Amino acid sequence: MRDHKKLKAFELADQLALTVYGGTQSFPKAELFGLTSQMRRATVSICSNIVEGCARHTEADYLHFLDMAFGSSQELAYQVSLASRLGYVPASAVLVTQCDEFGRVLNGLIRALRNKPKAEGLEP
Repeated sequence: MRDHKKLKAFELADQLALTVYGGTQSFPKAELFGLTSQMRRATVSICSNIVEGCARHTEADYLHFLDMAFGSSQELAYQVSLASRLGYVPASAVLVTQCDEFGRVLNGLIRALRNKPKAEGLEP
């Protein structure tokens, strides 16, 4: 079992979640059950999938959950872009930067794991 707290990707995801929750507090009340809720769910999904993946015993399962976290990060990236274009988040906001950095780090982790040679006889 892996320790998610030791992953740079999880550290960035956790910080991103805090930023999303803080940043969406100023969104219009009309967005409470729309964009605000979607962004918050996406960021919690990112963190949760990393944690669950780390708790899995096989590398394939670990990668599967990292892939799901990456999908949620792309969903969040779109939502941040939309929020920016709607004027809810400045284009220069830390949220935009954090979202981009997290996506790059998680993608790098996934690529590294996929390119890692498998030990013979240990995993399918």
